[in-house]
Amino acid sequence: MHSQEKKKNPRNTAMMLDMLHIVVGVLVVACTVLAFVNPERNSFLFPVIFWLAALLNGVNGWSRFQNGGRDKRKKAGAAVLWAAAALLFVIGLLSAVSIWR
Repeated sequence: MHSQEKKKNPRNTAMMLDMLHIVVGVLVVACTVLAFVNPERNSFLFPVIFWLAALLNGVNGWSRFQNGGRDKRKKAGAAVLWAAAALLFVIGLLSAVSIWR
């Protein structure tokens, strides 16, 4: 018997990516509102906002890389998203160090 290769359902992946966008978007908006309403008390939320944005860019880059196939433009787009994720992560680290110092 031949074993069938299990392929991920693209609709399921797209739905999970959409759910991640919604959840992270709501978290970013909530953290931003709280951080700007009372910046002294909620200053720890600034790095969290950057790290959530980095997470979202990293996952988008991974998804674009996985679905890119042989298209070099899509793979280059994934590299740009990963670079943006790395930049946002570093900004979050710098923000955390400056706040918690």
